[in-house]
Amino acid sequence: MKILVTATSLNPDLPNPALEQLNRFADRVIFNPHGRPLAEDELIPLLEGCEGYIAGLDFITKKVIEQSAALRVISRYGAGVDRLDLEAAREKGIRVCNTPGVNAQAVADLTLALLLSVARKVPFLDRNTREGRWTRSTGLELYGKTIGILGLGAIGKAVAKRAAGFSMNIMAYDPYLDKTYANAQGIIAADFDAVVTAADFLCLHLPLTAETRHIISGKVMKTMKKGAVIVNTARGGLIDEQAAYELLQSGHLGGLGIDVYEEEPPNQSPLFTLDNVVLTPHTASHTVEATAAMAALSVQNLIDVLSGRDCPYIVG
Repeated sequence: MKILVTATSLNPDLPNPALEQLNRFADRVIFNPHGRPLAEDELIPLLEGCEGYIAGLDFITKKVIEQSAALRVISRYGAGVDRLDLEAAREKGIRVCNTPGVNAQAVADLTLALLLSVARKVPFLDRNTREGRWTRSTGLELYGKTIGILGLGAIGKAVAKRAAGFSMNIMAYDPYLDKTYANAQGIIAADFDAVVTAADFLCLHLPLTAETRHIISGKVMKTMKKGAVIVNTARGGLIDEQAAYELLQSGHLGGLGIDVYEEEPPNQSPLFTLDNVVLTPHTASHTVEATAAMAALSVQNLIDVLSGRDCPYIVG
C-alpha cells in the first residue's frame, strides 16, 4: 500500500510517533518534495498508485481527483477543506476526513498574540528600538473593550475564554451558535451586522465557502467603528485585502493582524507597507502540541478508513 504525505509539518527526517505508525501500516510512504502546498500539476504524478493521502494545504482539484485512480481516502492534516473539491471526491467514492478542534488552543493563542501585537504596535516598536530609535507610541488596551467573534466553534470558544481573561465584552455571531453555551459563558449572541458594528476588535474564525468569501468587504469594514482592529487566523479569502489596505491607509481601520492571505504566500502585498499591520505566515496551528495532535489524528483517520473501520471525522 502506497501513501502520500504532503503536510509540510510532517518531516520524515525527524522522530514522529504518527509517522512511525504510518510506516508500520503502509508498504511505502512518500513525502512532499517541495516543502510547500502543492499545485494540481505537482500532485497528480505524486498520487499515482496511492491509496491514501495525508494532505496539507494543497490545491486538490477535480482534475487531481479524477486522475488518482487508486485513491481511496484523503485525510486532511487540519480542519479546512476549502482547497479540496469535495463534490468530485464524493463522485469518485473517495472518503475525506479532517482533524477538527485539535489545533484550537494553538490558533486561539496566536489570535490573542496578534490582537496584542496590533493594539500595542509590538513589531513596529521592536524594529524601531533595534534600529536605535526611542519611539513614543500610544497603543490600545484590550481591557473593557468589545471583542466580536465571527464563528463560535472550537477556536472561537477558545478565543472567547482568553478574551474573558482581559475583562473584554464578548459578542459572537455563528449561524449555528449554541445559545445555551453562549449564555453560560457570558457571551452576547448577536447577528452578523450587530457584532461587526459593535466590535473594537473583530476576530474571524469562519470557514471559507462561496458564501463567506469576502464576507469582510469594503462595505462591511466601513460600518465598523473608526479605529477598530481586525484579526484573521481562519482563511485569507474572508477579507477583501485591497479594501482593507485602503481603509487602513485612511485611518478608518486602526489595525490588522493576519495569518492567512488571499494568495499564499502573498506576493508583494500593499499591506506589507503599513506599520499598523502585523503579518505571520499561516502559522497559527504550528505549535509542538498542535502539530503532534494533528499528525496523530490525520494518520489514525487514514488508517481507520483504509482498514474498513468507522472514522468519526468524515466530511465527504
